[in-house]
Amino acid sequence: MKGSLIFQKNMPGPFYTDSECIACDTCTSIAPNHFRLTSNYEHAYVHHQPKTESEYKKCEEALTTCPVGAIFGPKPKSGALSK
Repeated sequence: MKGSLIFQKNMPGPFYTDSECIACDTCTSIAPNHFRLTSNYEHAYVHHQPKTESEYKKCEEALTTCPVGAIFGPKPKSGALSK
């Protein structure tokens, strides 16, 4: 979204979160190996980028499930959930 800031805490790579995050914990429930909440529960960030196909699919699922669209990354692959 215009005016949103990408969190510095995101690990470099294709997936990231921005300041639209409401810390709902959806992404950390779907892909706990890749998303974490900050210690003060202010927002989520990507702490580990996916390396395998199954990890990538989990991150895609988190992206397409985020209720406020605060997760960004590559377009979901064919057959994946769409936002």
